[in-house]
Amino acid sequence: MAMKRKIEVFSAGCPACEDTVQLVKRIACPSCEVSILDMNEPTVAKRAKSLGVRSVPAVVMDGKLADCCAGRGPDEAVLRAAGLGRAI
Repeated sequence: MAMKRKIEVFSAGCPACEDTVQLVKRIACPSCEVSILDMNEPTVAKRAKSLGVRSVPAVVMDGKLADCCAGRGPDEAVLRAAGLGRAI
């Protein structure tokens, strides 16, 4: 079974969130499994909180909040440096 990098985008459906969703989808590679999660759902909000998400949009990669999303918005260079877009 091939390894997949699990990418979770926590979104509230706002324009900034949609921009991040499109960014992640654009740079994701074939070994990236991208999920878009709606923060309006209580179970999603609870998971986000447990991962340290304090604002949206936020990107979690393999269960770890991306550095670019800790207190500020996502940044393509930081996401790429963390492995988004590279095959495992």
